[in-house]
Amino acid sequence: EEAGAAVAAESSTGTWTTVWTDGLTSLDRYKGRCYHIEPVAGEENQYIAYVAYPLDLFEEGSVTNMFTSIVGNVFGFKALRALRLEDLRIPPAYTKTFQGPPHGIQVERDKLNKYGRPLLGCTIKPK
Repeated sequence: EEAGAAVAAESSTGTWTTVWTDGLTSLDRYKGRCYHIEPVAGEENQYIAYVAYPLDLFEEGSVTNMFTSIVGNVFGFKALRALRLEDLRIPPAYTKTFQGPPHGIQVERDKLNKYGRPLLGCTIKPK
């Protein structure tokens, strides 16, 4: 439970501990919440943590902001030995804020010859 709560905090408000700035601003509306934990079948000391984030945490129309918030610093989080993102569900209300490619999705799919699946790109930066 502690690890799930720490991941939720680290990937949303940026800290898993109380800091002096908490007194300056209420961060409750931006905090991620670990709402369920279940053990991984057949694996000792491994768990699946379900974390939900408020939409107020993310900039509208920004896939980059969303992914940076969710998977940015948390994967270097020293409090955990291992961490893996298994599933990501994005509410339709938030996906509707994404503009998409300037010439339309069909043009992009034709260029890449990729159909029937999501397309995602990113820039890899060494640490």
